[in-house]
Amino acid sequence: MLAALAVPTSANAQQRPLPVSEVAPGVFVHIGVTELMTRENQGAIANIGFIIGNDSVAVVDTGGSVAEGRRLLAAIRARTEKPIRYVINTHGHPDHVFGNAAFLRDGTSFVGHKNLPGALAARGQFYLDAFRRIMGDELIGEVRMISPTILVDGERDLDLGGRTLRVRAWPAAHSDNDLTVLDEQTRTLFAGDLVFLTHVPVLDGSIRGWLAVIDQLSTIPARRVVPGHGVVSEWPAALADERRYLDRLAADVRGLIAGGKPITVAADSAAASERSRWELFDDYNARNATAAFSEIEWE
Repeated sequence: MLAALAVPTSANAQQRPLPVSEVAPGVFVHIGVTELMTRENQGAIANIGFIIGNDSVAVVDTGGSVAEGRRLLAAIRARTEKPIRYVINTHGHPDHVFGNAAFLRDGTSFVGHKNLPGALAARGQFYLDAFRRIMGDELIGEVRMISPTILVDGERDLDLGGRTLRVRAWPAAHSDNDLTVLDEQTRTLFAGDLVFLTHVPVLDGSIRGWLAVIDQLSTIPARRVVPGHGVVSEWPAALADERRYLDRLAADVRGLIAGGKPITVAADSAAASERSRWELFDDYNARNATAAFSEIEWE
């Protein structure tokens, strides 16, 4: 009996507050591990966080499982009892939205890109099935694909009481449903997966679009950026590594296409010079090269 009492239950473990850092006044971030989603890490691989205003709270992404989402909720409640007015999903990938169900409650609105409902409808069941095999039913069985109730097309301001968040929808880049969130009070930018550091960028939208979006992103008047993956960094210097990788990938793919090489060669060799600069390179680069080839060959 004593041994049983000494071992925390799964439910209790889920309620432990997620470790977060206050990167600017009232802005809290949890840095995800640079790994693939697994049962062991509970899908906690993306950067997620929250912003506290005078009247209410906004959450920016909820993590890769409801277990992580509950721990994020516990971290919020350790700092404030103000209502959570908004849950903002920067895009629809599982490591950013699988925790949404932890925040289902009266008075909370879910915010997403105008394309997010379609993306979740098209891929949601595939994501659930795939990650149930990887992470198990205990973690994935309670995940719900929650469509946003507030859709963003262009820009929209969200008021937390004396604190305005500027939410912006972007054309196809990392995905076709990317949002950024700028806290105007501290000039902290939550960029979602439009910005990667350390973790190799993942292409699920348009490489040409992403390179164009990077140029536009760089004009946002932020002081610091919370990337989708990697450490909080100075802005816009944080864009340099990603821009170099995407430029190299696009250039290599164009060269291979011009030389009459097939897509299989691109998967094996495009952007190979970048391998030593990124973590998880071998997990994603071949897929990035294939996606880039499929797009660029029609230029």
